Amino acid sequence: MKFVDRLNAVIRSRSSRVLGVLLVAATGAWLGIFFSGTVTAEVGPVETGMSLRPAWRGETVVDASPLGTLTFRTHDAPLRLRITLENIDQDRAKALIEDPRLADRLPGLIESDLLDGVRALVIRSLLCSGAGALVAVLLVYRRPKTALLGLVAASVALAGTGVLAALTFRPSSLVEPRYSGLIAAAPSLVGSAESIVTRFESYRAQLTKLVTNVSKLYDTVSTLPLYDADPRSIRVLHVSDIHLNPIAWNVIRSLKDQFAADLVVDTGDISDHGTKAENKFVDEIRRLGVPYVYVRGNHDSMETQKAVEKQKNAIVLDDKTRKVAGLSIYGLGDPRFTPDKSVAVDSDPDALEQFGRSHLPHLSRPDLVAVHDPEIGRGFSGATPMILAGHTHERSTTLLPTGTRMLVQGSTGGAGLRALEHAQPTPVQASVLYFDKQTKRLQAWDDITLGGLGEQSVYIQRHVEPDPGRMISPEPTNAPTPSGTINGTTTPAAGPPLWHQRQSSPMLQRSPTEGDRES
Repeated sequence: MKFVDRLNAVIRSRSSRVLGVLLVAATGAWLGIFFSGTVTAEVGPVETGMSLRPAWRGETVVDASPLGTLTFRTHDAPLRLRITLENIDQDRAKALIEDPRLADRLPGLIESDLLDGVRALVIRSLLCSGAGALVAVLLVYRRPKTALLGLVAASVALAGTGVLAALTFRPSSLVEPRYSGLIAAAPSLVGSAESIVTRFESYRAQLTKLVTNVSKLYDTVSTLPLYDADPRSIRVLHVSDIHLNPIAWNVIRSLKDQFAADLVVDTGDISDHGTKAENKFVDEIRRLGVPYVYVRGNHDSMETQKAVEKQKNAIVLDDKTRKVAGLSIYGLGDPRFTPDKSVAVDSDPDALEQFGRSHLPHLSRPDLVAVHDPEIGRGFSGATPMILAGHTHERSTTLLPTGTRMLVQGSTGGAGLRALEHAQPTPVQASVLYFDKQTKRLQAWDDITLGGLGEQSVYIQRHVEPDPGRMISPEPTNAPTPSGTINGTTTPAAGPPLWHQRQSSPMLQRSPTEGDRES
């Protein structure tokens, strides 16, 4: 027994020692990578600085300061590749952009330059991390053999990390960047959503666009350029839940100009209490200069809707379909009016969905449906490729089983003054949607969140629709027949009678619930 106890003690001692050596080696390797510095590389006409750092998740960050930062989820290994744009060779950039022969060579040139830079960075990082592991173990244990063990362990770990990064590399991540920086630079730096969808052949093409856009932006000294609108697309700026916040108009104007939006779709709650005194707030709509499609929210009264309707470029949709900028859009106002405490407000999700479904007979497959509450939006599943909604003050996108996509917008007004009641303010959010001019189907969209500098600081996440031409199937229901039950679509039942009486007799509605007051 004594022999077995001694053997176990020796094993435990050696295991502890090995774990200690590995921990010290890992720390040394991490410090070695951290202090490995930056590798300078010429990528086309752009002088870049490349650095590699340990990170919780794998990503590539392109820092185009002062214009902004692009982040790509390029791999799964716990390493962050940071590429800083240090300088632009103006003459070379101009020649590459203007000369078609040189421009044709640019994709291959950029790929080759980038690979050379990454290769040099990897070699330096391996040498520095190995040296860090060796020195750290030697300092702690003061034994050359133990230090060599640490070096071998660090080398194996780093090699495994490198292999993981290579195996999980996703070239397609370049089409869905996350941008943060100046709003004026965002569209040009992120690139064209239409070009990404229709002309994306390889990651080399996207690298070329990025380098070209950066070159053009740095070449502009006095003013940043507007985004050059692609004539093959229809751009929709989706806003919602402004709640009387005047900052929202500055945001909408900036986004409309920078992204060259063809129209704005507002999915309701432009006001807070729906009073006559609030009607003056909507006068800003006429100054936007593009069609403003509006559906009533549960905080908007009929007075609010009439005030919006008076604006010369406003298009109010309440159980109506209109063609706007080439898109067939159906809109339905919210059946509730939450601020009126003396009336009933039925917010049961099933009842709301049924209310939406009761209006399906009025539809002839529009390109887009706009409602305020996403629960009402679910009633139009299978009747349209795209549904826009708001109400929740929280952005989300859902691909419904029928193939219909529903995009729920956050609050473009930061939920109005009520946001001050919470410790964390509600973010100011909007989205730009890109529809193909021929098919009228969504190709891509940019989710925009404004940061601490008002409309000057912005975070953008690009999303690409994976299957723009997918089939949209009717919502399946079980309809009884003389021979049994079959799957198909039935004519929806009529909506709740109280909602149809709302316009003529608002006293039929009950007091709002706590959840209604929050939205």
